[in-house]
Amino acid sequence: MDNQRNIILAVVLTALILFGWEAGVNYFYPQPKAPPKVEQVVQPQDSASRIKPTREGGLRDAAEIALEKQDLQTALGHGGRLPIAAPGVSGSINLTGALLDDLVLNRHRETVKKDSGPVRMFSPAGTPAQQFAQFGWVGQGVATPNSSTVWTAPAGAKLTPSTPVTLTWDNGQGQVFALTLKVDNDYMITADQRVSNKGAIPVTVQPFALVNRTDETAAAYAWTLRTGGIGAFDGSVAFGPKYDDVVKVGTQEQTGNTDWIGFTDVYWMSAVIPVGGKAHGSFRSMGDHIFRADAVYDQSMIQPGQTVSRETKLFAGAKEHGVLDAYERQGVANFGLAIDWGWFRWFEKPIFWLLTSLFKLVGNFGVAIILLTVIVRGMMFPVAQRQFASMAAMRAIQPKMKAIQDRYKDDREKQQKEIMELYKKEGVNPLAGCLPMFLQIPVFFALYKVLNLAIEMRHQPFVLWIKDLSAPDPLHILNLFGLLPFDPPGFLGIGLLALLLGVTMFFQFRLNPQQMDPTQQQIFALMPWFMMFVMAPFASGLLVYWITSNILTIAQQKYLYSRHPQLKAQVEKDAQDKARTTARAGK
Repeated sequence: MDNQRNIILAVVLTALILFGWEAGVNYFYPQPKAPPKVEQVVQPQDSASRIKPTREGGLRDAAEIALEKQDLQTALGHGGRLPIAAPGVSGSINLTGALLDDLVLNRHRETVKKDSGPVRMFSPAGTPAQQFAQFGWVGQGVATPNSSTVWTAPAGAKLTPSTPVTLTWDNGQGQVFALTLKVDNDYMITADQRVSNKGAIPVTVQPFALVNRTDETAAAYAWTLRTGGIGAFDGSVAFGPKYDDVVKVGTQEQTGNTDWIGFTDVYWMSAVIPVGGKAHGSFRSMGDHIFRADAVYDQSMIQPGQTVSRETKLFAGAKEHGVLDAYERQGVANFGLAIDWGWFRWFEKPIFWLLTSLFKLVGNFGVAIILLTVIVRGMMFPVAQRQFASMAAMRAIQPKMKAIQDRYKDDREKQQKEIMELYKKEGVNPLAGCLPMFLQIPVFFALYKVLNLAIEMRHQPFVLWIKDLSAPDPLHILNLFGLLPFDPPGFLGIGLLALLLGVTMFFQFRLNPQQMDPTQQQIFALMPWFMMFVMAPFASGLLVYWITSNILTIAQQKYLYSRHPQLKAQVEKDAQDKARTTARAGK
């Protein structure tokens, strides 16, 4: 089998994996229908005029961004707030309702600009970027705190990793509610929800925790970048439902015990984690692009003089691989799977580990990607040698194959049988040349997933104009690299990296033996430029990998041609034949 055919096969298989996987999974493993129970009627949300979400998420309309800044100043400017100061997060708690509605992530910036502020995770209710969490109770025949309840905090209190804070509220009927809050060095806030019954009769309460957010700040959904609801139920992690699906059903109940539940973007997640007892989870559309994820504990009857408590955790932060795995080791079920590695995580996570290890060694993710490519190509070099040996053997038996084809041109079955006998006699494996391409595909897909999912790649620079390897090349040829005041459409946003990809692939194909079929020759002449357009919108790091791989392949081919002169002679002969054919066609 010729090398060109292997490349076509690799491209086709890669396209099938990238674009056909979701359809296949949905066909063979259809998602269960949402429960028919609907607790409230919600009008479908009009999305026709909405700006298309981005992979980063966040507000996209300039007017909403300006309004968000104004609303934050108003909402956070008044008193009645408890400060939060920790290495991972900063912000404040609104003592009216005990709402955790002001939270920024100290380790991550909004943009690649050095003066960019930290990523805002939570914003108060009513702001364009609304997102907050709440711990509370519902009860039967007993007054419980609500969003209007003003909680009491110790004077001068501040929530830090070394200073927990207890908020209290007395309902005046004999029941005292307390929230003891703790924060760690990363993104976890722990709440001890206690109720003391000092009354004369038993009371029944039901603790809960929730995350409330708008989908206006949601990241774009894709089959490799699933966003929306997320949770673990009876230990099994589920991505979904999508926001649109929740709108259709109003309330979507989850089956099984809720280990944790919330909402995820590509890089960020907010989820409540019941600890002290079984809890039931649900996703709910509140209308006007507002959604809620609830974890509700079973009812507890509190006898006079007794105190009942439930511990609930809140994760609100970045989906950092090491942090999530650490929380999983501390008992949060399958928390590391909040990163949507997919079915191939057994291969993607080693690639991620190798890439991050190389980054620690060299200090630049672009250089780490290049070293990763060198390692991968080096590991596959023995396979490539066998591929070229197979190509050489195939070229050597071409005259014999041609004779068989001419002799049995009217008997296809006999022709194939004789060719297989020839392969066996000469010790040639026609499929040997495909192996390197098959090995390359999972590496390519794993790196694609890592660059798109792992926040460790976010805002990582390479050289010169490449400031974020997880984002597409920012410079486009059609607008003269930003000199002209317009942004080309996505399919025409050809950057320097995409151009380099096309050029290196062109020279790589030039080193391959020419196909005698004119149609195949035309296909391979167009393939590099077709791939240039296809790959232009992909992450810059992925293009760096492919360009490096092409360069190494060119060097490898030159070396192996020196080891197999019959192939080099065939390339030169094919080029001469093509030139003669072209000259005849021009006469």
